[in-house]
Amino acid sequence: MIGDLHCHTRLSDGSMSLDDLIFYAKRAGLDFVAVTDHDTMDGVTRASVLGKRYGISVIPGVEISCIDTERGRHVHLLCYFPEKPDRLQGLFSHILEGRTKTGKRIIRAVTRYYPITEEHIARFCAGSKSIYKHHILCALMDLGYGTSDTKQLFNELFDPQTGICRREGDYYPDAFEAAQAIHSAGGIAVLAHPLAYDSMELARELVQKQLIHGIEAYHPSVSDKQSAAVLEPFAREYGLIKTGGSDFHGSMRRSPCPIASRITAEDDINALFRLKNKRRGGV
Repeated sequence: MIGDLHCHTRLSDGSMSLDDLIFYAKRAGLDFVAVTDHDTMDGVTRASVLGKRYGISVIPGVEISCIDTERGRHVHLLCYFPEKPDRLQGLFSHILEGRTKTGKRIIRAVTRYYPITEEHIARFCAGSKSIYKHHILCALMDLGYGTSDTKQLFNELFDPQTGICRREGDYYPDAFEAAQAIHSAGGIAVLAHPLAYDSMELARELVQKQLIHGIEAYHPSVSDKQSAAVLEPFAREYGLIKTGGSDFHGSMRRSPCPIASRITAEDDINALFRLKNKRRGGV
């Protein structure tokens, strides 16, 4: 019994529809899949319906964008099984509003360098709850700019230090605020890809405040050696659930990473369900 517990769709910055994601998760041999779009849970209900149709269990989830305020770094928190997801909606609204405003500013900057229109970019944002840099990049690729390796163009435009079209202004909550919101919603909090964002020091602080239940130990940004040497021992030391997922974005991702290329094992899936039942007073 295995699951890919980190997947995105067109509702955020993925290229695949909910229907296709669930269908291909089943074809990939998964027993469980989690839809974890950025800062929205709008696809969860339909995903569950599709899961029943295709014979795969869907774990409701979301990936929340936040900031390690102390160190000035981006952080992502995964939330699974929120009992009261409406308590997260205010947080989502602020994040998405800020990202959309920044996205529009970035689009205006890009149009100074490339003969592209907002309407063309909007084709790639259709269905998404916000504007993402990858939508803009895909529109540029559609017009023939860049190559199949999008990393160079992405960095030229959006690198945080040197990108010619980088813009600040997104609203992201502090990681502790976001973790507390997950607890208030009755969800299970997991720190996503901590090595990718250099978040291990923050991880210890979150553990000490009992604000996370798990850590994403298996992710495309992490080698098997790093998982075994750093993340697995950390999880054992603090009694955390070890999750894994492909961080699937389809063609929006700048490097190949298909569904089920990283997984959560049976023992940790069972641990997630035990914790869910415990938090809801089940058995």
